[in-house]
Amino acid sequence: MHNNARFEFHMNKAEREAGNNGVMIFMTKFQTNGVVPSVCPFDCPDTCGLHVTLKDGMVTSVTGDPHHPVTKGAICNKVRKLPERVHHKERILTPLRRTGPKGTLAFEPISWEEAYDELTANMRMIIEQHGAEAILPYSFYGNMGILNAEGMDRRFFHRLGASRLDRTICNAAGAAGYGYTMGACAGIDPEDTVHSKLILIWGCNLVSTNMHQVMLATEARKRGARIIHIDVHRNRTSAWADEFIHLRPGTDAALALGMMHILIRDGWVDESFVRDNTIGYEELAAQAERYTPSHVSGITGVPEEDIERLAKLYGETSPSFIRIGNGLQHHDNGGMIIRTISCLPALTGQWNKLGGGAMKGNGWYSRLNAGQLERPDLLPRSDVRSINMNQLGDALVDLTPAIHMLFVYNSNPAVVAPDQTKVREGLLRDDLYTVTHDLFLTDTCKYADLVLPATSHFENRDLYASYWHLYMQLGEPILPPAGESKSNFTLFKELGLRMGFEPEYFDLTEEQMIDIALDVRNNPLLEGITYEALREKRWMKVGGGKALSWRDRLRTPSRKIELYSSRMLRRGLSPVPEHSDLKEDLKYPFWLIAGPNHSFINSTFANQSSLQKLEKQPTVHMSEEDADRLNLHEGELVLVRNDRGQARLTLKIGRDVLQGVLVTQGLWWEDEQLGRQSVNSLTPQRLADMGGGATFFSNRVEVVKLDML
Repeated sequence: MHNNARFEFHMNKAEREAGNNGVMIFMTKFQTNGVVPSVCPFDCPDTCGLHVTLKDGMVTSVTGDPHHPVTKGAICNKVRKLPERVHHKERILTPLRRTGPKGTLAFEPISWEEAYDELTANMRMIIEQHGAEAILPYSFYGNMGILNAEGMDRRFFHRLGASRLDRTICNAAGAAGYGYTMGACAGIDPEDTVHSKLILIWGCNLVSTNMHQVMLATEARKRGARIIHIDVHRNRTSAWADEFIHLRPGTDAALALGMMHILIRDGWVDESFVRDNTIGYEELAAQAERYTPSHVSGITGVPEEDIERLAKLYGETSPSFIRIGNGLQHHDNGGMIIRTISCLPALTGQWNKLGGGAMKGNGWYSRLNAGQLERPDLLPRSDVRSINMNQLGDALVDLTPAIHMLFVYNSNPAVVAPDQTKVREGLLRDDLYTVTHDLFLTDTCKYADLVLPATSHFENRDLYASYWHLYMQLGEPILPPAGESKSNFTLFKELGLRMGFEPEYFDLTEEQMIDIALDVRNNPLLEGITYEALREKRWMKVGGGKALSWRDRLRTPSRKIELYSSRMLRRGLSPVPEHSDLKEDLKYPFWLIAGPNHSFINSTFANQSSLQKLEKQPTVHMSEEDADRLNLHEGELVLVRNDRGQARLTLKIGRDVLQGVLVTQGLWWEDEQLGRQSVNSLTPQRLADMGGGATFFSNRVEVVKLDML
């Protein structure tokens, strides 16, 4: 992706000096031929069980484990391409030190000893001159393994006293909103959705992002279920569903309230369930009375008759299930949207029915002993500052006292963080020392002073939990580390010991850390799940596979479903669901939704040529009416811009978006030769209404013909 002859020369030289220390060489203790089990580590709800075929020490194919109770042999195309990723010719095989200006890929190979010496010396100098809070870790879930995403790394930065990172870029607003209604990120067991008779896929392109829910829903359809997709973009899931409801961005709460209005008006409320299991029904009913079908149609763009029909179907069909998507929460009002939708199952009593209810996420079931795993008690004091990862640009440019070291792993902020112009301005600071730990020279590495080679998940031991299904899984290493690469676990363990930190916290094995994470005192549902048990069985269902009543996972203060929330009132939020307008200035004519595509996971996989070819190029969807008005044509290269930045995108015209709405899919790496820029040059750093979540989708832009510039 990044052509740099100077870097290529150094990498070849490094491989020669290392004595064939590269991805082709296998240590004898690893199986070199045959089929071995593994787990998919990427930021995806499905967390698939894998079968990996090895030939002469190389991964030749990856398929789904046919015996896994959810995967059932099926995996997505991008994971089938893992051999290309793991054995990619551009894997980083040795530590690299910057030799040229930031913004370029001018590096020289160095040893780990040199890298550790430089890194620890800089840490000590920064701490002495500016304090430990001048150091900021930046990570998310590029690898979902517990040890490599939220284990030894958290211990290290806590013990160091570094600024804390508020990791809110993905699901924070939705988790807060759902929590106000239900108390915990715990919905229906997805395996039960085969019993559903009505499935609402709300704000989620399941076909591209949760394929095994598609499989379960398809089984439900064979048993008579109807599937309805509700979204701002007609996509693969819309084509698969039985019906598509098209609405304007950020208006989902209004649609849900409109459904409630009709449910109450027409007597489809389960009064006994509401009386026994909820609080605040009267207040919610008074609020819903305002959301007439006519009023809601004006807000959402959904015809009145479609609102009436959707509500009637939801009121009359049982069991019904709502799969609440991720994109909804990436609005100014995203938390309230999720909060509002999550009230619907209570009105019709769906939680009492097998296959009924809703799901935003299921992380509560497999919650680990985070306190002992991450050791926040190692912080030197309780008031160490916290920095929201969605506002990295502001943090790097404007924050006082300033950040002087940025340590990036499991993430690619030069592509994924909002307001890229400001992010990159900060990354270019001469007085900012940036470290990245990755498999590839990502866009963020352009700005790094030190680049450290990371292992792939095939080269790690780790524990995996899904935020959708209910199985814990163990992944064992099936390949030796490529070149001189190290896992996050090993990197931060060794750094901690080199910094002189206490061996009892850092000189631990992966096996010990896994058993610490699985401590049942924190979660009785993990009873019987240990490292040794997982070695034998590979996956185990939390709760021993026993059905867990929805009341047992209800964690609101009242221990009831809170249609009215006193906690929200105390925090200055409306205690009952409401619709509010998005906050972006209407200076520009279009809403831009920057969602996922079919072949990448955020920016992961975006450097693989086979997957790039499938996606062709970055595109933007526009309605026929808007294209006609602007005299734009299919396949034309246009400039999408606002005050924050700009991006060149290829135009796709059709009926997939409403007038005034644009959709672009996928986070492509930048390419100067092709003039390709990150779409997050356009997105705002504003925070959502709750949880500190991102507002990627509450974004206004204009579209300009390139030949007019």
